[in-house]
Amino acid sequence: MLRRADIAAVIFDMDGLVLDTEKTYREAWREAGRAMSHDFPDAFLEALSGLSMDAVLRTIESFCGSGFDPREFNRRSAACWRDYVAVHGVEVKVGFHSLREYLDQEGIPFCLATNSASANAEECLQLAGLAGVFPTVIARDHVERGKPAPDIFLQAAAVLNVPIRRCMALEDSPAGIEAAASAGAVPVMVPSALPVDAETLTRCRCVLNDLDELLEVIRG
Repeated sequence: MLRRADIAAVIFDMDGLVLDTEKTYREAWREAGRAMSHDFPDAFLEALSGLSMDAVLRTIESFCGSGFDPREFNRRSAACWRDYVAVHGVEVKVGFHSLREYLDQEGIPFCLATNSASANAEECLQLAGLAGVFPTVIARDHVERGKPAPDIFLQAAAVLNVPIRRCMALEDSPAGIEAAASAGAVPVMVPSALPVDAETLTRCRCVLNDLDELLEVIRG
């Protein structure tokens, strides 16, 4: 059960939760892989959701085997990503603007906590028209370990000056939910891919369809 009284702050994930970027990354990785003679199955690409870029590269390198050049792949995928968003843009997920307005009205502090590097996060927010919307952005390069380790959420709670147990952590991926649960936050999932595995479900306070539904829940 999720209650408004239990929530003193909100920590947003970015990719797949605030921004519909997961598909842009998958397309970039797919095209970069093809350029290097590797075809990635859809399920493999979807399993990369929520991981930091260094973890993504390690996983792809393991999949591709010997002779794979992660630096070349990173260069190619970055170029493919920029080509893709130049055409398609970066969309804001359903319900984010309404939820942010509610948090502002209620005086509930919030921040962004992302596995993306800070420069990449700022670029994505700019492309989506959300530059300056988050008072604080905690990124992968601000902590020792990325998600699924709890470091990013613990840092976010410290910056917000709110006990982590009273922070609602909004995530779309198993890695993010694992990080939120390990930190001791209130993990709420809005999945970017279905089905959600059983272990992830056990870690969630609740699972919702979108941020509009979350707003309905916390308004009661």
